[in-house]
Amino acid sequence: MSTPNLDVFIGIPKEEIDTPALLIDVDIMEANIQKMADYFKTVNADLRPHVKTHKTPIIAHKQIEAGAIGMTCAKLGEAEAMIHAGIRDVLIANQIVGKQKIARLINLAKHSEIMVAVDDPDNVDQLSAAAEAKGTTLRVLIEVNSGMNRCGTEPGQPTLDLARHILQSKALKFEGIMGYEGHTVITPTFAERKRLTGESVEMLIGAKHFLEQNGVPVKIVSGGGTGTYAITGAYPEMTEIQAGSYVFIDSSYRGVEGIGEAFGCALTMLTTVVSRPHPTRVIVDAGAKVLTSDSGTPQPVGIEGLEMRGLSEEHGNLTADPSVALKPGDTIELLPTHCCTTVNLHDRYYAVRNGIVEDVWEIAARGKSQ
Repeated sequence: MSTPNLDVFIGIPKEEIDTPALLIDVDIMEANIQKMADYFKTVNADLRPHVKTHKTPIIAHKQIEAGAIGMTCAKLGEAEAMIHAGIRDVLIANQIVGKQKIARLINLAKHSEIMVAVDDPDNVDQLSAAAEAKGTTLRVLIEVNSGMNRCGTEPGQPTLDLARHILQSKALKFEGIMGYEGHTVITPTFAERKRLTGESVEMLIGAKHFLEQNGVPVKIVSGGGTGTYAITGAYPEMTEIQAGSYVFIDSSYRGVEGIGEAFGCALTMLTTVVSRPHPTRVIVDAGAKVLTSDSGTPQPVGIEGLEMRGLSEEHGNLTADPSVALKPGDTIELLPTHCCTTVNLHDRYYAVRNGIVEDVWEIAARGKSQ
């Protein structure tokens, strides 16, 4: 299978890129990175951005250069991509179970400062045995259920019991706890988001205090997301925030008070008009195979009187005012509604600055769901 020569796109206007193509406005992205980094100079917590949004080492390195202490990953495959690219301090904010995955995890621990979330004593035993056999030590955080009702131990005695179990393990290092208020991060109004997030964070901090009152020191308290970074991050007990989507900002976050105004939309989908079969209908070459709609239908950027009606596999169907002057061959940009899932459909980004393609970046962790 031949590899496309992507160098031909460097230095050309973005409108000349073959479509559909995933674009990054590098100026906006870098401003987003700096704005988030600047906030964490004002609070006790550090920033540990989530890789699941961009899945790309060069962006991770930009975030670390701006002040991030390391990266958060959702999957073992993402962590491998980051560590192989020279990033040592990585948290997998999920449980790693099964013989094959545990072996991969422990091998990474020989080459990095990796941490992993745990919530089950049997998994703790398996991780410890594998690390001991490899002659290494694995760092772990207990995931605490702080209201999302997904993974995690319940605050209080269940968390304490697991912490004591970890402390008795021969090859694990207990670093602290983590939680995620994912059920609050896109609450539109700031006041309601702050209220709901406060309830969640108080559960996590309560777990920290309970552990410490029972003789278990807690070095790390990790959590947070883009929608809650300035709420969760303001608690002095929090040591790490795992925000991810801020680097791009999609249309879902654009409607979140305090987030959409603070960060710019850096990620768009360039698409070509392939048909104008009727004055009120425009068809483009970006469909459900390159854009996700799990959070709504992507919409065109900067064109009045044009609205995406729906996506089929290979086409986007837009309703247009007859005055909208689009014809086959013209290009438009669409704003994804969920940047994380859209990125995972693509092999590369076209990095654009001032309308010109500056570079082409491989999405190294794309599809790394194992």
